[in-house]
This record gives sequence, structure tokens and C-alpha cells, in this order.
Amino acid sequence: MPHAKELDPTTSPIAFFGYELRRYRQEAGLSQGALARRTGFALGTISMAETGRRRPTDDFVRRCDKALGVEGALIRIKEMMDNVSAQLPAWFRPWVEIEQEADTLRTWQPLVVPGLLQTADYARSILNGAPRASMEWIEKNVAARLERQRILERDDPPMLWTILDEGVLGRLIGSRSIMAAQLDYLLEVAQRPCVTIQVLPFKAASTTGLLGGFFIAQTKGLINTVYVESAGQGQVSDRPGDVANIVTDYEAIRAEALPQSASLELIEEMRGRWTGN
Repeated sequence: MPHAKELDPTTSPIAFFGYELRRYRQEAGLSQGALARRTGFALGTISMAETGRRRPTDDFVRRCDKALGVEGALIRIKEMMDNVSAQLPAWFRPWVEIEQEADTLRTWQPLVVPGLLQTADYARSILNGAPRASMEWIEKNVAARLERQRILERDDPPMLWTILDEGVLGRLIGSRSIMAAQLDYLLEVAQRPCVTIQVLPFKAASTTGLLGGFFIAQTKGLINTVYVESAGQGQVSDRPGDVANIVTDYEAIRAEALPQSASLELIEEMRGRWTGN
């Protein structure tokens, strides 16, 4: 966990809340333990909120605001955070909160690049295909998707292990230039120490996972949680049986996937096809 003073408040609304909470606490001359006692929350909860590792609940924000005497300042920041989350489907919001706290994320994607790695134009093209999609709805959802990606820019980003089906690289989304830019971004982000990208090649002939993508979230001190995609919406579960099945599927897919070096070579090759080079 990073030291609180290293938290960058510009990376996300959650980080901004943590930064401001710490600032107000220090101005009040309180330690984290003292604020914990005044609010009735655990010391760890205060610490995780101040380091941007836990999304604050309404009750937490109200108690901290009152204990610090900041006259609604923290409540207004929480409202801003909620406005960003409101652009996401209700069934997806619990997963985004889990995603924000995770130390490790593993995902398999058989159809499209996962939201955490999408460019704005790629995301916009996907959303544009939704029935009766308005420009306002599309842009709000693109903004919310890009906001989620800020977890990879934190001082302590989660490890993101991604496996893409080869078909994802060759499926036209938007235009050839949008696809080329998306594959460029995959090559770029794969250079970060917190991101690993592998490709499951067609020649693997694997059928595991073809019915849908999924995410696995791992957080220290908590049981693993999975998010399974399905038609129209997804399902979040921490039931041991569900988690065990998804982890088994992930490992079976990973066993057939190309190593990252070979995967990046394939991504670069496919990018050349989109650009004609």
C-alpha cells in the first residue's frame, strides 16, 4: 500500500476524496486513530479511504464530514463521485467498486478488448452500436469507462493479467484506423509493469470460455470475486463454487495462450494488417 502523501488527487474522484479527507483530518489535528474513534469506523477503513483504496459509503462520508466539521465539503465530493458512477449500469456498479480495491485483476475476453484497455474511439464505436443510443448517452458512458481506467495510473495500480482471443484483434470495431490505434494502445500499455497481455491463438482450438468473458478480482484479506459477462448484463459473485469454476477456466485458457512476447508480436502483426503495412 502506498504512503498516503504519495496519493495523486487528479487520478480519480476516489483519489481526490482520499486526498481531501486526509487534508481535512490533518487540519483538524487528528490522527487516523482519533478519526476512527470519532466516527465509529475501523482504523483500516480510514486508511484505505485516505489512500484511495476503498470507495466511501454515504454513512462513512456523513460521519467524517461531521467529525471534521467541514460543513458538507466531503459530502459534495461524494456526490461528484456518484455522478460519475451513475453513468454505469446499476448491475455493473458493484463490480466497479470491487475493481477499485483489487490488488490483482485477471480477465479473459473472447469478443472485444476489455473496458480497462479500450481507447475512447474504440469504446465509442462499441457503444454506438447499441439500439437507440443517443450521443449524450454514448459520451457519458465513454467518460465513465475512461474514469475506470485511472486505477492503472495510480501509484499502486493493480496487476492486470489479460487474455484476449485472437479474434478480438481481427474484429472490425468502428474503422480500420480505430482498430490500428486500439492495437497501438495495447502495445503501449503492455509495457507497464502492472499489465500483462496474452493472446489465445486460433490454432489452440480451445473452446473453454467461448460463451463469454469474465474478470477475477483478488484483494488482500478478502475472498476472491468474479464478474461473468452475459447477454445484456453481467453477474458478480463471491460464492466459492462460482469463483473456483472461473479460476479453473482462466487457468485452462492461459495454458493454451501465447507468452506475452509472442502475443505482442501477433498484436503488432495484426496492427500492420489494419494499416496496410
